[in-house]
Amino acid sequence: MANIPSILALDFDGVICDGLIEYFEVAWRTYCQVWFPTNETPPDGLASQFYRLRPVIETGWEMPVLVKALLEGIAEAEILQDWHSINQKILLADNLNAKAISTKLDKLRDEWIATDLEGWLSLHRFYSGVVDKLKTTIASTTKLYIISTKEGRFVQQLLYQQGIKLGSEDIFGKEVKRPKYEILRELIQLHKVPTETVWFVEDRLKTLQIVDQQTDLKDVKLFLADWGYNTPLEKTTAQNDPRIYLLSLSQFGQDFSQWLAK
Repeated sequence: MANIPSILALDFDGVICDGLIEYFEVAWRTYCQVWFPTNETPPDGLASQFYRLRPVIETGWEMPVLVKALLEGIAEAEILQDWHSINQKILLADNLNAKAISTKLDKLRDEWIATDLEGWLSLHRFYSGVVDKLKTTIASTTKLYIISTKEGRFVQQLLYQQGIKLGSEDIFGKEVKRPKYEILRELIQLHKVPTETVWFVEDRLKTLQIVDQQTDLKDVKLFLADWGYNTPLEKTTAQNDPRIYLLSLSQFGQDFSQWLAK
């Protein structure tokens, strides 16, 4: 078993960066542009509910839809259980589509960055020790890639602010419009490396399970970041899955050999 990866692929949100405050703010602003509430001040407690339910979000367009679901009074337990059906019903009821909401949200982010970059950056927190680990990895023989459902330009901006200069060819954002497992496959082919030397860290259990379903990726090392946006049940599921390593933040900062503890 390789103790040092030739390729380390990391998700961004929930693995490298915690942007919960920004997520809610941009979700609320987008919600206001889509549904035009009479009061544009979010009600007390809404942000806390949103933070708790962040694990159900796969891509950005879902965030304002989650705000809508909560304001409609849909129970948190129901959202955790059946989020996909709920968000599709909301889109259908209001004759909306994911792409249009996504475009609004990205435009709002772009405008926010253009007019108040410092304010936007200040709402993001990098997890303890992660920036140092990224820097040491970049300086090592391991090739680092970011694979995210966030727009690559936003990822690049946040990393740059931390002194991490990754080229656009090293960041695969939402704009590439390909599943994460396909990107992993492309990286293996590009670098011509053994599959078992490719390590992928993600905070979304479902994404790891989909990678595991790809027969040609069966030997990729899969890690669930337990500090990210996942639930206690997902952590337990990962712990009991022989293919997935449950990774703690303290392990992340250590030598790669420490990552492989089960």
